[in-house]
Amino acid sequence: MKNDTDGGRGVPEVVESLLAGLPPDRKNLIFFLHEVQRELGYFSEEVVLQAAHYFSVSPAEIFGILTFYSAFKLNQSCVHQIKVCQGTACHVRGSEAIVKEFSRLLGLKPGEFDSRIGVSLEVVNCLGCCAIGPVVVVDGKYYARVNIKEVEKIVAGLTTGENSHESAEV
Repeated sequence: MKNDTDGGRGVPEVVESLLAGLPPDRKNLIFFLHEVQRELGYFSEEVVLQAAHYFSVSPAEIFGILTFYSAFKLNQSCVHQIKVCQGTACHVRGSEAIVKEFSRLLGLKPGEFDSRIGVSLEVVNCLGCCAIGPVVVVDGKYYARVNIKEVEKIVAGLTTGENSHESAEV
């Protein structure tokens, strides 16, 4: 299986290359997952099964890790990934309304992906940026102190490649 994000190398070859450099100890699993994310940009079922076998853990455990940490993506074809923090600090500062506005503008519920427009909308438990909340992450770029009016600018920036809201260095 070939894909554009792996530089022409097949997924199994990339994963096997990464595994070859790691002992099959469970303590290396998170490091391996980060390396796969960096190399491939997402996790296929094939990669999860291969890692589960190598590290002697269940595929469900790996899937649990991949869905718990917001750094990991399970979707290959997502052009734009939007994450809205719902941690306590962000929540009390209005992040729930921000999620609703993204949903309204994009026509997506949290957790959904629209392949037509190439956008996913996710709600995450905490991004660790409590002092600058509410926080939104778009394609890895952090936006601090986001309000409802700025959501429209961020969504518009997805199509133009520009976002007028200042991002935070985190």
